[in-house]
Amino acid sequence: MKDRKMATRDAVGHALVELGEENKDVVVLDADLSTSTKTAAFKEKFPSRFFDCGIAEANMIGVAAGLSTTGKIPFAASFAIFVAGRAFEQIRNSICYPNLNVKIIGSHSGFSSSEDGATHQAIEDIAILRAVPDMTIISPCDYFETFAAIKKAASFRGPVYIRTGKFLTSNVNGPEYIENFEIGKGVVLKKGSVVCLIATGVEVYFSLKAAELLEEEGIKTAVVNISTIKPLDEELILDIAKDFEFLFTVEEHSVIGGLYSAVCELLCEKHPKMVHKIGIKDKFGESATTEELLKNSGLDAHSIYNKVKQVILNKDRNFNYFSLES
Repeated sequence: MKDRKMATRDAVGHALVELGEENKDVVVLDADLSTSTKTAAFKEKFPSRFFDCGIAEANMIGVAAGLSTTGKIPFAASFAIFVAGRAFEQIRNSICYPNLNVKIIGSHSGFSSSEDGATHQAIEDIAILRAVPDMTIISPCDYFETFAAIKKAASFRGPVYIRTGKFLTSNVNGPEYIENFEIGKGVVLKKGSVVCLIATGVEVYFSLKAAELLEEEGIKTAVVNISTIKPLDEELILDIAKDFEFLFTVEEHSVIGGLYSAVCELLCEKHPKMVHKIGIKDKFGESATTEELLKNSGLDAHSIYNKVKQVILNKDRNFNYFSLES
């Protein structure tokens, strides 16, 4: 199963069904997209605990908020662009402001909606929800991490947003990782000494492939998986900043407000250092295959490899380092 290409959304139904068997208080809500978000598996197994709210995301969030006040653990799912965008006010005021125990699954994030074009591509959902107090944000890298994130979210108290996609990619982890996953903790997947790729979501896999290409040229490259964007693993990021000359963040999200912003905000305050961003530039997507969109945005393995090489070759011109003593 580890070697088979899978989408992170594929883990949603499997994890929710397992949760439903373990805890009768787990309920699932969807906005008429259960086949696409994969919550249909829970619907089939536990029809009395599944609520299809129709194409009314804001109402779905309100219903989830109400259910949470009765002791239920609601998982509310829809496309990321709709749940983070259309239902933002309800997430902010009905869930996060009273700090209710609601879990939100944003499916088809990033370029997942590919041919549907910019209107359906959620490239700013992390930025939108990261600014909301009390919101925990998880961007899993593969099937197993998504499965683990959903399972852990059920026992985690407070609002959680889990970002999933339909793009098929190889698994980074194996089944054993599910028990080891911790919300708020990053994982060093590959050690290095010169370059560190700090990645999230499906870009973790592409970063590992890019690291292999860089290693062939003698560039020792580390890869770190930051699945929890908020709260950030500050200790790990600060250690990385002290140990590596070249830092890159890699994300299938706008370079504004996502992983790059979170890392830079931390380092600006506690360990000033240049960080290079690899992500979706400040522009809308377009209609194409996911592979084409990733390549055009510099997010496939070869593009990441080329970007790192370019920065290293132009170090003196592109980088200004600060060595500030506290």
